[in-house]
Amino acid sequence: MTATSEAPPARGRQLAALNPIEQLRAGHLPRRLVQLYVGLTLYGASMGLMIQGNLGLDPWDVLHYGITQHIDVSFGTVVIAMSFLVLLAWIPLRQWPGLGTISNAIVIGLVTDLTLSTVDRPDALWLRIVFMTAGVVVNALAGALYIGAQFGPGPRDGMMTGLVRRTGKSVRLVRTSIEVTVLAVGWLLGGVVGFGTVFYALAIGPLVHVLLPIFTVKLPERP
Repeated sequence: MTATSEAPPARGRQLAALNPIEQLRAGHLPRRLVQLYVGLTLYGASMGLMIQGNLGLDPWDVLHYGITQHIDVSFGTVVIAMSFLVLLAWIPLRQWPGLGTISNAIVIGLVTDLTLSTVDRPDALWLRIVFMTAGVVVNALAGALYIGAQFGPGPRDGMMTGLVRRTGKSVRLVRTSIEVTVLAVGWLLGGVVGFGTVFYALAIGPLVHVLLPIFTVKLPERP
C-alpha cells in the first residue's frame, strides 16, 4: 500500500523536509487539509475496487488480505492495525509521524471497509478488469494528492525512507526488499496474487511520476 515515486516533483514543487509542527505552519493549510483527506479517501476506495476486482493486489494488500484469511476481522481493521505496527519501526529510525501519517493509518482502512460493504464483486471478467484498472489509476491519483499535501509520509513509505537514511542503501533496493518480503508472506498466508499484482507494480511508479508534480502544493520559501 505505497504510492512513492523515486522521481522528484517538477521544479518549484519539491516535497519539503518538515517536522510535524512545521507541516502545520507551512502555509496553504485549508487547501492542504482538503487535499490530504480527499487523497486518503480515494486511496481507500481504490483499494476496495482492487479487492473486488479479484485479479491480484499490491504487495502490502496481499499481506493484509492473507491475514484476514486467518483472523476474523475486516480488511480495513487489518490495514489499520498493520499501520500502527509499522509505526513502531519508526522508533529506532528516529522519525516523527505527521498529521498525514496518523490520518493515513486510520482513514484508509475505514474507507476500504466502507467500499467493500457498498460495492459488490462483479462476475464478468471485463468488469473485474475495469475495477482493477480503475483501482490502480485512482490509487496513483490518491497517492499524489495525499503525498503532495505535505503532511508527512504514510507509515509504510516512512519506514522505507527511514531505512534508506539509516542504512545508506538505495530507495530501489530497500523498497524492493520490503515489498518482496511482504508479498511472499502474504502469498503464503493466502493473499491474492495475480495479473493485478504485476499491473500495479508496473503502472504505479509511472503514474505517480506524472501526477505527483501536479498535486504537490508549493509552500512559501522558509527564511
